[in-house]
Amino acid sequence: MTLLAITREVSPALERCELTHLARRPIDVDRARRQHAAYCALLAELGCEVQRLPAEPDLPDSVFVEDAAVVLDEVAIVARPGAASRRAETTSVAAALAPHRELLYIEAPATLDGGDVLCLARDVFVGLSSRSGEPALAQMRTLLEPRGLRVHGVPLDGCLHLKSAACAVGVGTLLVQPRWVDPRAFAGYECIAVDESEPFAANAVRVRDALIHPEAFPRTRERLEERGVRVLPVAADELAKAEGGVSCCSLLVER
Repeated sequence: MTLLAITREVSPALERCELTHLARRPIDVDRARRQHAAYCALLAELGCEVQRLPAEPDLPDSVFVEDAAVVLDEVAIVARPGAASRRAETTSVAAALAPHRELLYIEAPATLDGGDVLCLARDVFVGLSSRSGEPALAQMRTLLEPRGLRVHGVPLDGCLHLKSAACAVGVGTLLVQPRWVDPRAFAGYECIAVDESEPFAANAVRVRDALIHPEAFPRTRERLEERGVRVLPVAADELAKAEGGVSCCSLLVER
């Protein structure tokens, strides 16, 4: 079985990104591109076949491909992003996924960002955020529960996406920001809290037995390593100014 990582080059319009919880700051697009290239190189080092979609000059947030779709073992769900400016991102992502998965779609008027969906074995957690709401949760249940998956709604407070507040770091283990999501929402899973001084440290992406995690959060990284997690730090601070995390920059597809 191989692992495909679908990514997209950084848009030259990144500075015009959507922002909800962060103040707008200048973004060095060239530096963001270098950080993204290093991230893609690390995915390749971990054994991924990296598929790099071309940049979209008119879609500022399009580097964050995770928001365009949700990939599961049997199917992929094409999202309908909560920000209208991002909905055109899904077309090329759907085309990239079509050879590998049956495609299902979130239908209007519901909205769903892929960053609000955390898949853990047969559990699918859907963050109830400003981008993803109850109508999308209902559609996810209709699409997935007949396939034997359990779909759970998770209230959020103070963050953009569920994966801003919780990500898988091992089998049955999550990294969480308890200020933004109640760890009790993940009954049956072990939760490791981020260091209090690093509120944005909960976003990570697990690739096989390794965890890609932003280098800006050493105290949280130390907590993870104490639990035996193999952490690979990457520079991601320029992309973070666009309210994106390391999980946002790829869609992982097992084939």
